[in-house]
Parts: sequence; structure tokens; C-alpha cells
Amino acid sequence: MTNKYESPLSTRYASDYMLKLFSQDTRYQTWRKLWVSLAKAEMKLGLPITQTQVDALEANIENIDYQCVKEREKEVRHDVMAHVYAYGKVAPEAAGIIHLGATSCYVTDNADLVIYRDALKYIRTEVLKVAANLADFAIKYKDLPTLGYTHYQPAQLVTVGKRASLWLQDFMNDVEELDFVIENMKFLGCRGTTGTEASFMDLFEGDAEKIDEMNKMISQDFGFCHIVDVCGQTYPRKLDSRILNCLSSVAQSCYRMANDIRLLQHDRQIEEPFEKNQIGSSAMAYKRNPMRSERICSLSRYLMADAMNAPMTASVQWMERTLDDSANRRISMPEGFLCADAILRLAQNVTDGLHVNEKIVENTVKEYLPFIATENLMMEAVKKGGNRQELHEVIRKCSMEATSRMKNGEKCDLPARLAAEPAFGMTEDEINQLLKPELYTGRCGQQVYDYVEKIRPLLAGISRDAAEINL
Repeated sequence: MTNKYESPLSTRYASDYMLKLFSQDTRYQTWRKLWVSLAKAEMKLGLPITQTQVDALEANIENIDYQCVKEREKEVRHDVMAHVYAYGKVAPEAAGIIHLGATSCYVTDNADLVIYRDALKYIRTEVLKVAANLADFAIKYKDLPTLGYTHYQPAQLVTVGKRASLWLQDFMNDVEELDFVIENMKFLGCRGTTGTEASFMDLFEGDAEKIDEMNKMISQDFGFCHIVDVCGQTYPRKLDSRILNCLSSVAQSCYRMANDIRLLQHDRQIEEPFEKNQIGSSAMAYKRNPMRSERICSLSRYLMADAMNAPMTASVQWMERTLDDSANRRISMPEGFLCADAILRLAQNVTDGLHVNEKIVENTVKEYLPFIATENLMMEAVKKGGNRQELHEVIRKCSMEATSRMKNGEKCDLPARLAAEPAFGMTEDEINQLLKPELYTGRCGQQVYDYVEKIRPLLAGISRDAAEINL
């Protein structure tokens, strides 16, 4: 235990991978890799930098003296310059050429871009894990009739698999959005204090082609094919808005699914996983609360709210830059990724162990099927010589009477009531012959099969291991 505040995202929810990716070590080692890349490019393009200096920088990428950085930053009040100083201390032969021609955002912004890109790729894989679980679930239950709801009121039948396919489609839409964001991320490069590259025009004596080549070399070192076309001191902050909006979209999908599961668990139709020794309530020992789905919803609300930070920041970047983005981004961007990671880990766990209480589902269908079938029953009665308008009134009257009976805790007797009406012209046996659930699910099974087959290539090779989570 510690006597200092720790974020629950780091202590309870997020994965080791994401925690390491957003760690201080990763961030500051990436800064150093960027300084190495800059020095290499400048050396190759003719600036007075030696291989010995580059080698010294490369050898000390992980050798960060954080105490030295802390003391220097306290003195100079500048984090990047504190790290330049500390880097120079462990690589003294290269101290004079570190950060040559660059401004602070060369390391801060480009490092963020590298980390965000890697985090988005990881999130994409985590989304596909949830999708793979749902695809299997949807196929398994593609033909199992269940009561459909509109306005959370009983509607026509669907199937358990068809409902899961709605959740699945949301996640696949998120994958499309993630792919777009990842594929269209551009590197900032080394562009100078206001994006004019003026310092490099001086260093390279006006040779613009060398500046372009330098930026190309650096961006390729970090796996980027393109740099932003024009910029101020920073990369355009609208990218942050695009990224957090994408993560918010994932949260929306998770929330929608988890909220449906919570409602269905209330009706005892579907349940999230529940361990053998799990305690549902400290007071009510019989309880099986949908706590994982509730946690998904809780964290999703946080992420959707967090996504509002980026557009507010992007909208107030004065001229070539202002520093009021810095403190906000240090919190909102990593927390957004850690939260998305946490939500998806929970979603993987839930979808890997969803349990369908088939008898409850079947009984719920039987309870409402006579009402759902009334249009078909009316058509059949018309075929037997009945008057459509008169039959409609008979069904309306009998339905209201049967509903009233059910509200008093008695079973539905609509088929018997309809059979007792001379105008209806059908026996109870004939009516019951039309009360087969599979007659009322439309194309659900085929829709599920077709959709899963369509996305199957994207799910190939995705790990199905359930995420370990803290309960």
C-alpha cells in the first residue's frame, strides 16, 4: 500500500502492455531515440556530427538519471532541457549536438505520435478479440428465438444471435474507424519553432531538399510514411480530437452491449460470467449482480466525457501554438487510452463467458408469442372466410382481456379466448399450430451467418484468451 494517490486505471484496470507504453521510461526513451535519429540524419546530410557522437547517444538511450532530470528541471523549469542536460551528462562527447536545430515539440509531439499509434494498434487488436467472441456467440445462437424489444417493450421475435450481431457490428464499425485513424496519422518531423524550418535553412545553408530528406529519414525511422503538410510548432491538435473520438466510439459500443446484458440479466435471460466463489453482495448472499457489465458502463461514461477534452483544446490553439494544451494532454490522452484498454479487457471477459438461460428465454417467448402471432392468425382466419375488420376487433378485445389476466399473475389464455369466438373460425389446436417461434424470427439466422462470414477474414488468428481482470 502507498500513502499517495494512485489512479485505479493503473492499479486495477489497465493491461501491463498499456501501462508500459505510457510509462515514463517509454516516453523519455522515445525522446532519446528521436534525438539519435535527428543526429544520424544530420550527420548523413553533412552537418559536423561524428559517428562516435551518434554511438554515444545510442548507447545511452535507456540510461536515464531521473534524479538528475528532476534537479535540473527544478532549476531551469523546462522538462525537455532538463532531459537534454541529463542526456549530455551520460554521453558527454555528444552533449554539444543533442537537439541541434530542434524545438521541444520535436521530441514531445513526435514521441506522443509514436506512442498513440502503437496504442491505437493495440486497441484495434483488443476490439477484434471482443468481436471474435461475439461472432462465435452469434453463430451459436443464431437460430434461438428470443423476445425482441422496442422501447424496452415486447416486440416481434428476434434470435439471441441476431441481437449479438448488433453488438458485433458496432465493434466492427469501430475497427473501420481505428483503421482510418491509424492509416492517416502523419509524423510532425523536425520543423522548428513555428513550423517554418528556418533553423534548418540556416544549418543546411538554404538547401531545402536536405531538410525534406532529413524529415523523411526521421519519419521512416519510426515507421511513418508521411509528415504533416504544414504545421505550427506542434502537430495539429485536431488529431487528438480524432483519436479520443475514436476511443469514445469504442466506449459507446461497449456501453451499449453491457447495458443490454444488464437488462437481460435482470430478466434472467442472459448472464455475464460468475465465478464459483464470487460474492455478489456483502449483505444479500444470493445476489448475482452484473458487476462487470456495470463497470464497463461506468468506465465508458468516463471515457466518453474525457473525449471532450481534445476538441476544446484543439479549438483554442492560438496562432502557431499555445501551451495550455500541455497539462490537459498529459492527463486526457493517456487516461483515455488506459480507460479504453480497461473497458475492452472487461468486455473480452464478459463476452468470453456469456451464459444463456435457454429455458427462461423459451418461456418468455411462449408468454408473448400469442400476441406476436395475432397478425398471422388474423390472415389465416381471413383465409377461412372471416372479415378482416371484424377479426381485428375480436383480436383487440381478446388481447386486452388476456393482458388484464396476466397482470393479475395468471397465464396467458389468448388462444383459448380466440377459439371461443365464433367469428374467428379457428379451433385452439389450429391456433396453436401457428404458435411456433421459428415462424416469427424472419431471416435472423441467415443474417447472422452472412454477416459473420463477411467479417471472418478480419477475425482470423485473433487470440480468444480471456483477459485477466481484477474483480
